[in-house]
Amino acid sequence: MAIKELTVIVVFSWIVCTTGHEFFSSTDKVAQLFEEEKDLLESFSLYIDAEEENVLIMKSILLALQLLTYFDNENPEKTMRDPVAAYKLVRRVRSEWLTIVEITQQSHYEKYQELLAFADIPELEDVDGAASELIRLQEFYKLYPHNITKETSLDADQAYNVGLVAYDEDKFQHAFLWFLYSLNRLTEYSTTTEKELLNYLSSSAYHFGSLSVAIYFKQRLLNLDPTNDKVRVELSLYKLLRLQGTSNPDIFTLNTKSKNLYEALCRGEVDERTSKRQRALSCRYSTGGGNPRLMYAPVKEEVEWDEPRIIRYHDIISDREIEFLKNISRPQLSRSMIRHLRVSNLRTSQSVFLEEDNTVLARISQNIADITGLSMESSESLHVQNYGIGGRFEPHYDALEDENGRIATFLIYMSDVEIGGATVFPKVGVALKPKKGSAVFWYNLQNNGRVDFDTQHAGCPVLVGNKWVANKWIHEFGQEFRRPCSLSDWE
Repeated sequence: MAIKELTVIVVFSWIVCTTGHEFFSSTDKVAQLFEEEKDLLESFSLYIDAEEENVLIMKSILLALQLLTYFDNENPEKTMRDPVAAYKLVRRVRSEWLTIVEITQQSHYEKYQELLAFADIPELEDVDGAASELIRLQEFYKLYPHNITKETSLDADQAYNVGLVAYDEDKFQHAFLWFLYSLNRLTEYSTTTEKELLNYLSSSAYHFGSLSVAIYFKQRLLNLDPTNDKVRVELSLYKLLRLQGTSNPDIFTLNTKSKNLYEALCRGEVDERTSKRQRALSCRYSTGGGNPRLMYAPVKEEVEWDEPRIIRYHDIISDREIEFLKNISRPQLSRSMIRHLRVSNLRTSQSVFLEEDNTVLARISQNIADITGLSMESSESLHVQNYGIGGRFEPHYDALEDENGRIATFLIYMSDVEIGGATVFPKVGVALKPKKGSAVFWYNLQNNGRVDFDTQHAGCPVLVGNKWVANKWIHEFGQEFRRPCSLSDWE
């Protein structure tokens, strides 16, 4: 029974599994690992059952062969003299060999190895990539290890791995804090050793410039291993450097000051003057400038900012349409790229352009045309994105440097995000929180065709949540009579 079930799982896995996916850049891909893990353990259990059945069969055959040998056991001396006895021995050993070959070939080892080859399992780059994104979240939102592990704690070995990634990236303060977190969670079952942690704690503190701390942990390491001459020499060097009066920054305390307005906006540090200006803006029902399709079903329009004009439209896509977009996107998602078609840490997400070959996508495109009053003639296909662990898109412009540039952006929020994930405009100090079913719209180009530099925007890192969005980039061609050009330098 186990043999048949294992075969079914192998065939099923051949059909549904693909390899080469990147996991850390899409939280939806990470979520799929729950099912992958379940299938992996179930198939392993069935493989063990199947092999146990084979072992029982092999043991019974071994017993039969041993009994045959026992009842037909010639004396070696007699066999050498008797040609009939020699023939019987040769024939029997040949028969036994064929039987053993046949039964051992029934093992499911090779079949199970083929299953494992098809399984969609994270690579080492995914593990380190996920750790790297955790560290970026810490840097951005000023989080200590105990902050980011409040809901889900890490053991000593897991924390040590995060520390190693931070250390390799020369982020020595975060590396130190992770090694310290790991040291406090060491148990008898940990593979990480106290010596390893003390060595990295001292080294991280030294590279950060905190010599007193480096000396303290190096001394603890020497106490554990008094015969280690290398540690003794390094300790002497640290003490000598401290005597020279070098700076000694506090490695235990993170700097909570935002580096720039982009970071400040993502952390919720909105200027009160900006908030006051936003509160003065209006909401209304809109018919898209008198579009017949919206006369009896106007859309809810909220002005988020007046210059540049950023508008949010509420309830413009249904939950059913959102699930449809997610389902057709999932099998096609791949790592998002930036200009010149390259992967970059500036953008951590997976995405796909969806061709409008079905009624749902056609309806969404038509709805965007009705709401904005713009032609979709030269617009790009709907671009669906799922953000990864700490997923973000750092400050950028949507406008392209060509004769048919992206005149406007229509950004649909397909999910809420618990913490982080806002769309921010650093030049004007505006932060827009994702709201499922709503969309924001702005012009990337001024009326004269030049880039509106105030439309620089970014997707903040996702701290808690699963962020899905869909972009519709609308181009200049086809808008000649819908948004006429201006000859003025300032329009």
